[in-house]
Amino acid sequence: MYDALIIGGGAAGLSCALVLGSAKNKVFAKDKSIGIIAHQKTSHLQTALFNNVLGLAPKTTGASILENGKRQLTDLYPHVNQIEREKVLELSKSEDVFKIRTNKNTYSSKVVVVAVGYTNLMTIKGLEYYIEPHPRSPIEKNRIWLKNTDHLIEDNLYVAGTLAGWRSQFSIASGSGAHVATDILTLWNDRKDTKVHDKIES
Repeated sequence: MYDALIIGGGAAGLSCALVLGSAKNKVFAKDKSIGIIAHQKTSHLQTALFNNVLGLAPKTTGASILENGKRQLTDLYPHVNQIEREKVLELSKSEDVFKIRTNKNTYSSKVVVVAVGYTNLMTIKGLEYYIEPHPRSPIEKNRIWLKNTDHLIEDNLYVAGTLAGWRSQFSIASGSGAHVATDILTLWNDRKDTKVHDKIES
């Protein structure tokens, strides 16, 4: 049983996992079980090249970010379980617990974050009820979003990144994932506004 399970290992998913993982020393988060199904094959980052992102060296590739992001998560927050080489097929809910079925296993989680791409090829059974044309993409591109209010689809079910209705921009997707993570941390902290910062000690 996970307390939070993230579906998708792209910009939004990895950013969400990093922020959740960074709260490990907080009283309200120290015993939480966090996982990420780090499927990356269909991520738009696979072919991306970045020259206009604050903090990234020019000509940084999306493929290197995907690989380095997983390594960063492993090195800094090894308690976040990275599930590799699995693709989510179905999401269902029973008695406030989500069941996530992949091509290999079935997982349970109290909170789920869907952070996969926004193409109309997204085929996770159980989410079709929320699919609508993407509000910020040309109609001819056939992009979709999962209808939500401030990233929340329904209680304890979040969507992050382009699938949440945001434009396809790396920094926007990353910020969306971090936003969702702080919402989850706030939920765990008895709904007291929560964020996590590291600081240089003086």
